[in-house]
Amino acid sequence: MSENVTNTAATASDQATAPTIEIAAHAGTCYGVQRALDMALAAAPQAGESTQVHTLGPLIHNPIVVRELAEAGVGLAETLDDAASGTVIIRAHGVVPQVIDAAHDRGLTVVDATCPYVKKVHVAAERLVREGYHVVVVGEPGHPEVEGILGHAGDDALAVNSAAVVVSWAADANALSLKGKVGLVVQTTQTAQNLAEVVAAITPHVQELRVINTICAATSERQQAAATLANRCDCMVVVGGKNSGNTRRLAQICADACERTYHIEEASELDAAWFTDARHIGITAGASTPQEHIERAVTRIKELCR
Repeated sequence: MSENVTNTAATASDQATAPTIEIAAHAGTCYGVQRALDMALAAAPQAGESTQVHTLGPLIHNPIVVRELAEAGVGLAETLDDAASGTVIIRAHGVVPQVIDAAHDRGLTVVDATCPYVKKVHVAAERLVREGYHVVVVGEPGHPEVEGILGHAGDDALAVNSAAVVVSWAADANALSLKGKVGLVVQTTQTAQNLAEVVAAITPHVQELRVINTICAATSERQQAAATLANRCDCMVVVGGKNSGNTRRLAQICADACERTYHIEEASELDAAWFTDARHIGITAGASTPQEHIERAVTRIKELCR
């Protein structure tokens, strides 16, 4: 998606000084997130139904979307104990396999909204374990997606002394004691640059390194489009959850190229002072940001720049 948005409400004389607003060529919800949202809304109770429907943890990292789902009848359960009956929806980030087994054992209806690209990481991690590799996951420790990946790397993958390890940066890799066969998978929202740096740090210390690049293409597209746009804008707005790793990375990428970069969750956070003397305003959004949230930001920026 790429477009120039001009302030059509302005007078002819005002249009000469109104800033141009441009949305990044790739921005907003990816396939996996949209799929999860569609599945959650399809599972929502209809009028008059008493069915209990919960997502297990936030469906996606976007507080506004979580609130909107609650308004549609899809509640939030932090654990299976919070979803005593009815339907439980597995978040787009996925979970460890034991959680799905436990949900079935409790008689819950399970809707698995795990992103298909995240499932590919699960399959890759399982295969590496079967083939005798020491599994390394490049990602954020404690992130739900990373925990789910670890859960598919063996029964003890979440233990302190697990065979599978998480590496965030090249510096972390340098501190590891790795040897023999090492297999590497990647959290889907990581950057290609960070992956390359980790690989370079690990390679000299192991006999064999097998890298399965599981970075989602949608993530790479959004990062590249954001960088391209930020390089030609004098102000950037990044829309999306502040608890969203991929959105925070977009904000950092934009800030590296454009000093006036602002990360917001909703349009009400926008401040007219941010756009003083701005001639070209860029907008991008994380993979967990619906299109309507982007549109609300555009509308509000237009109002502030009148």
